[in-house]
Amino acid sequence: MKRKLFLISVIWCLLLFSCSDKDKSISGMLYIIGGGDRTDEMVKEMVDLSGILNNGYMYVLPMSSSVPDSSIMWVREDFMKAGITRVSGYNFRKGEIPPGPQLDSLKNARLIFISGGDQSRFMSVVLNTPIMDAIHEAYNNGAVVAGTSAGAAVMSKKMITGNQKKYPGVDAGFTSIESDNIEITEGLGMIEDAIIDQHFIKRQRFNRLVCVSIENPEEVCVGIDESTAIVIEGKKARVTGIGQVVLIRNTGKKNVVENGLLGTEGLQISVYLPGQTFNLER
Repeated sequence: MKRKLFLISVIWCLLLFSCSDKDKSISGMLYIIGGGDRTDEMVKEMVDLSGILNNGYMYVLPMSSSVPDSSIMWVREDFMKAGITRVSGYNFRKGEIPPGPQLDSLKNARLIFISGGDQSRFMSVVLNTPIMDAIHEAYNNGAVVAGTSAGAAVMSKKMITGNQKKYPGVDAGFTSIESDNIEITEGLGMIEDAIIDQHFIKRQRFNRLVCVSIENPEEVCVGIDESTAIVIEGKKARVTGIGQVVLIRNTGKKNVVENGLLGTEGLQISVYLPGQTFNLER
């Protein structure tokens, strides 16, 4: 009898361990696009990764855009070319109670797509709301969460807004490497150990990401060019599309500030091409 009870206990523990491991492994993928045009191959890849050609549907979140209804329409047109007809979306509004049926649709989507526009506009609607919870729930249940341009920037827990604190309203790009200039606020937190920058090479944003890396040495900084994406599963990222991805790691050997200028001896810079992979761990 004792032996029988012992065997039952062992089997029960193994079953609990197995279930626990399974729960920990449940998660989706991130498809983070640096902006610009989405190639037909990229659209097809999102479809294939999410499985919506055979099952499920796609949900568009257009709150970054100044023309949200048009954004839903444009995304729907792109994916219809790939054979996807089950595309819905909703323009959640700041301060309003999110409609329950729309939240349920968001939670159960197999592919969520966040449009371009203004990442701060998006987060002003979503931050610490049931909408944000629904996005994470869908991802934890295996959905693909994709975003382009502003929809890429929001993926980080620490989000680059695009504003310069020292030069508000200036539209001449990021022409310096100065301290306390790049505005960073809270994003969706789909990835917590990396900061995303978009339109990276096309709009010459290297100075900006260097500033961010020096002032946030605990984060990996990722600059994604236009018509290019990274596909993230766990801690692994793969480059796809037609452009390049720049990765900056700050080893923290020596970071200094003198007369408002940033200096460091600890940056490691890598440039990845389509098909290459890298690790997002610090």
